[in-house]
Amino acid sequence: MTPSFSRRTALAAPFASLAAPAVAQSGFPNRSLRFVVPWPAGGSADTHMRVLAEVASEQLRQPVVIDNRPGASGTLGPASIAQESRADGYLFGQMPVSIFRYPAMTRRPPFDPMTDFSWIIHLTGYCFGVVVRADSRYNTWEELLDYAKANPGKVSYGSPGVGSSLHITMERIGADRGIEFLHVPFRGSAETTQALLQGSVDCVADSTGWAPMVQEGRFRLLVVWSEQRAKRFPEVRTLREAGIDIVSDSPYGLAGPKNMDPGVVRVLHDAMKIALHDPRHLAVLERFDMPVRYMDTATYTAFAERTNTEEVAMVRRLNLRID
Repeated sequence: MTPSFSRRTALAAPFASLAAPAVAQSGFPNRSLRFVVPWPAGGSADTHMRVLAEVASEQLRQPVVIDNRPGASGTLGPASIAQESRADGYLFGQMPVSIFRYPAMTRRPPFDPMTDFSWIIHLTGYCFGVVVRADSRYNTWEELLDYAKANPGKVSYGSPGVGSSLHITMERIGADRGIEFLHVPFRGSAETTQALLQGSVDCVADSTGWAPMVQEGRFRLLVVWSEQRAKRFPEVRTLREAGIDIVSDSPYGLAGPKNMDPGVVRVLHDAMKIALHDPRHLAVLERFDMPVRYMDTATYTAFAERTNTEEVAMVRRLNLRID
C-alpha cells in the first residue's frame, strides 16, 4: 500500500529534523512515560504491549509504565489520551481500529480521531478467529453457520465489545449469509475465554488469546480471518477459503495527544521502531501469529485518514448505533 504524499507531509520531515536537537538538548525523556493499553491485563494485546514497553524503555533510558484502561471496545484508553492537555510525550498509547468507528456510532463522540491525536508509529495487526468448546455441537465453521441460519438469534458469540473489529466482522458475516447472531460483548480476551469455558456463549470471536486452549484441546478453532492461515494452525481455513471474502486483522499503532512536538514524536518513533524489530518482541508477535506492519509517522498519519473514511462509511452502511 503506497501512501499519498501531500505538501503537509513534505513539510513535516524537515520540521521534525529541526526540532530533534532541541528535544535532545532538553533531555527528553527525563522521567517515566505512561503507555495506555485499552485492554485488561493478561490478554494478547496486553502481553504484546508489555514486552514492547520493556524493550523501548531500554532505548529511552526511562521506565515505560503500562496503564490498562479497558472499556468501550478499546476506546476508553484513547479517550483518556485525547483529553490530556499536556502533549509533552510522556503519555501515549495503543490506537485500536475501533477508534475510527466508535465516534460514528454515537451522538456524543468522546473524541475526533482526525484532530485529537498525534500519530507516532504503526506496529502490527491481530490474528482473529472463531472458537467453540471442544464438546460443542459445531465441528466445522459450516455447521455453525447452518445452525445459526436455521435458528435466528439462537447462536451467541462473545467479542471484546460493541464496535470492535470482532463485533463488526461477525455482523458482516451475518449480513453476507443472512444470519442473525446474538452478540454478547465483553471487555477483553480474558473475559471471552472464561465465558466460553463456562458455556455462557456458544462461540467466541477474538484474537489468539484462545490459542493455548486450542492447543490443549479445550477449544476448537473453526476459522481464521487473516489473509493467510495461522502458522500454528495450518489446517484451519481462512474466511476467504471458506467462501466469505473478508480479511479482518484490526491493524494498530501508537499515538499521543494532539499537538505533540514533531521532535518528541520522532524520539518515540525511533525507540518504538527499534523495539518493534527486537528479537524479544518479534518472539511475542510470532507466539500470537501477528505480522510486523511497520509504518513511519507520515505513512501512519495518511493510513489513519484513509481508515477513518472507510470505517465511518462501513458503520453507516451497517447502520450501527450505540445510542
